[in-house]
Amino acid sequence: MKRKVVTICGSVRFWDKMQEIHEKLELEKGYNVIGVTPHVMLRDFTAEEEDLLDEIHQEKIRMSDAIFVVNVNGYIGKSTRQEIKHAKDLDKEVIYLEKQIPTS
Repeated sequence: MKRKVVTICGSVRFWDKMQEIHEKLELEKGYNVIGVTPHVMLRDFTAEEEDLLDEIHQEKIRMSDAIFVVNVNGYIGKSTRQEIKHAKDLDKEVIYLEKQIPTS
């Protein structure tokens, strides 16, 4: 049985929620979840490191069947919007934590 592969996307300000979602998707849905790189070093990333992490995250999306957007209180930042666009361009399923309200 091939398990659905899902990459988590969202702002790291919601780190705890991302970890909760990661666990639930694996234990409750049986998905193979690819997470976000934690920011554990007590320093800012260089521009080169940021670019590398963005490139790696885009590859995670390419490897996935879907992305799961952790949009607490509807918040979706610039980077996450780009990740959603990338996923849609690749015809990947986009799953949201909170229902999206269409904007006109």
